[in-house]
Amino acid sequence: MKKIEAIIRPERVSVVKEALELLGYPGMTLTEVKGHGKQKGFVQQWRGSQYRIEFLPKVKLELVVENGEAVKPVVEAIVQHARTGEAGDGKIFIYPVEEVVRIRTGERGTEAV
Repeated sequence: MKKIEAIIRPERVSVVKEALELLGYPGMTLTEVKGHGKQKGFVQQWRGSQYRIEFLPKVKLELVVENGEAVKPVVEAIVQHARTGEAGDGKIFIYPVEEVVRIRTGERGTEAV
């Protein structure tokens, strides 16, 4: 099993979610997060004063897929639907998952996903 964690722009969430549902992955976790990459935020002016916004709002999307073959289409769907072509589109991280336990039933492994 693999855990796919994607940090994406908030305005791209609905499109990415629909694409993942079409692939057969309706279960996911969304977390509102803030951060920055190489661009280190941006500077804005308001009423003649400049201020720096260092941590930009993002969304962290997490899902677990049952096998390694499923990783490629899921990652491709996220990249295709989250990309705007501008700095700050996000990142995808892929981790191995050792075990999954469904709390309600006690099921383990792929049955719990």
